[in-house]
Amino acid sequence: DTLVIFVNEQYRYKDKKGVLSKNIRERTNSYLANLKAKKDNEDISSFEISDKKKCFILRIKNKYESYSPQEKGGLFYAHLKQYKKVSKIDFYPETLDFDSTKLTNFFSQFIFGFNLKSYTFNKYKTLNKEKINKKISFKIISSFKEKIQKEYKYYDAIKEGVFLTRDLVSEPPNVLNPKKYTEEIKKLSKLGLKVEILNETKLKKLGMHSLLGVGQGSKNETFLAVIKWNGAKSNFGKPLAFVGKGVCFDTGGISLKPARFMEEMKYDMGGSAVVVGLMKSLALRKAKVNAVGVVGLVENMPDGNAQRP
Repeated sequence: DTLVIFVNEQYRYKDKKGVLSKNIRERTNSYLANLKAKKDNEDISSFEISDKKKCFILRIKNKYESYSPQEKGGLFYAHLKQYKKVSKIDFYPETLDFDSTKLTNFFSQFIFGFNLKSYTFNKYKTLNKEKINKKISFKIISSFKEKIQKEYKYYDAIKEGVFLTRDLVSEPPNVLNPKKYTEEIKKLSKLGLKVEILNETKLKKLGMHSLLGVGQGSKNETFLAVIKWNGAKSNFGKPLAFVGKGVCFDTGGISLKPARFMEEMKYDMGGSAVVVGLMKSLALRKAKVNAVGVVGLVENMPDGNAQRP
């Protein structure tokens, strides 16, 4: 459906491999000359190659900030959403006059941003499922394809962790209670993570009464999840430790929160979701580090048994 060409600040590009047909080169050159004459500073523009084929021009600075490739990828995905018919894309990154290392690094991060922006949470939507779950597939035309794939594995592991975090935060609190949360965490065991779940009996033995006090007004049990990743040698030293707050829903307990803030209280487990997503990323990219993630999973509700202020 769509071809994507990258140009520099002067609207120049290269095609050393002769990937572009004569017709596409001529139309592209004519379009770029027109942009240059108009002194158009748009970073994303497009023209029709034919009735069924479109070409996007992405303008990239020779000297760009470290965050730019990811940002450009995200902006381009957002831009594409206005074109309902676009479902398949051919990226041609070698139109940039970069060496193989710079090109590989730039484009891996570009695709990372592109994929991050593609996230949706449509699990509970029942109408127009085909439309709302539509994905844009892409192909990379490059002689550095293997280098890009190898470099991208690092970013893909981060993306998978980010998507898990977003999924957990997006779940409604009547579904993601502490017990259900532990079940989601246990699934990470298949990636090589060691998962230990402490129930209320074990928490009492450890004297963790602050955590238990928060949950004593809820019918849902309180848990503590410990997630371990041992990717380094045993003599590496103390592991990195990450602790995340996992209040699956926070009414405020007896000190009931105002109604206009109540719907946002499902986000009180966001810190724990970040820790869980991070641990998944470390496992997926086989990080050479020892790390421990700890999340307290609890629901704070008003009840006759709730903790008094």
